Amino acid sequence: MELTYKTIMNKIPFLLLLLCLFTNCSKDSADGNPTTYNYFYPTDEASITAAQIGNGTGTLDPKGITIANEKLYVANGNVLEVFNAVTLAHIKTITEFKKGTTTTALSEITSVAVDNGRIYIGSRESRLFVIDEATNAGISIIGNGQWWQTFVHVFGVVVRDGLVFVKEKETSIKVFETSQITETSAWNLKPFAKLNTLNGFDQIYSMDVEAGNLVVAGRDAKSYLYYNIAGIKANAAASLTEPLKPVVSTFEAKPIAISFTKDWAVTSENVGSVNYLRLYPKSDFMNRNYTASVNVSDVLGQNAFGSIVGVAQLGDRLFLSDNTNKKIRVLKLNKSTIAEQN
Repeated sequence: MELTYKTIMNKIPFLLLLLCLFTNCSKDSADGNPTTYNYFYPTDEASITAAQIGNGTGTLDPKGITIANEKLYVANGNVLEVFNAVTLAHIKTITEFKKGTTTTALSEITSVAVDNGRIYIGSRESRLFVIDEATNAGISIIGNGQWWQTFVHVFGVVVRDGLVFVKEKETSIKVFETSQITETSAWNLKPFAKLNTLNGFDQIYSMDVEAGNLVVAGRDAKSYLYYNIAGIKANAAASLTEPLKPVVSTFEAKPIAISFTKDWAVTSENVGSVNYLRLYPKSDFMNRNYTASVNVSDVLGQNAFGSIVGVAQLGDRLFLSDNTNKKIRVLKLNKSTIAEQN
């Protein structure tokens, strides 16, 4: 093992030079000073598998993921797994929604979001569970499990700025206000607004919010979908009759997952049979300039990615929900600077 590690490390300087010649390095220069190129690249750090959950005899079927308050939440089959995002230790498995004397088992979990002390858990069985982040006590359930009622399944959820965005089957995103959801609210809440994703069927969808926009990884539309949140609020009533359409851009890949961090739009994209991790400078991405600073389908030529259905970042760590290989891959994002004398 040590010999393999050294061999890989010895290749890195050569690989950096080569990659800077053929890929996108950011460039800094000043008069009379060397031009510097910043190159970012991931290396394998760890992975989370079923062996780390409970007694290690269960399964891990990871779908949507999110990180909040140094905890990693993973949608895993019929349960929600919670890990320490720093140590990667397993903390707990949440198996049910419990409120007073009422208990409802979680099932077919697709997605998870955490906002303002609440955890929102999307279920393919046409429910959105809302529980307290600190105690995990039940707050409310939207939907009653019947697909012809509130939701036609739930395939994605994100919550930000007082709004809850829920992706359901086909081309629909329903939008609720967080203030609608209380301990006494009914299961059959009416949406505040509706959005149209142009294409879609029954796949897991990834969404995030940045700079006043909901951004959806439009895997079926083969485009990132941008919805201005001020526009959603202004046209909410009309959208219930004619759902709002997004701003789109022509795109050669199929976007699968999206998550915004301090500096990056962290994405996974698919081209044919190849799955890519791509990191875009956030401001460029929001201007729909898709020149990736990190564009890899494996890690330094090894361990090709499977289908990455969820992404997240904490510090210099990238978390990839690799559903093909049934694991959460944890990568370190490295930065190297190369100086070129003028």
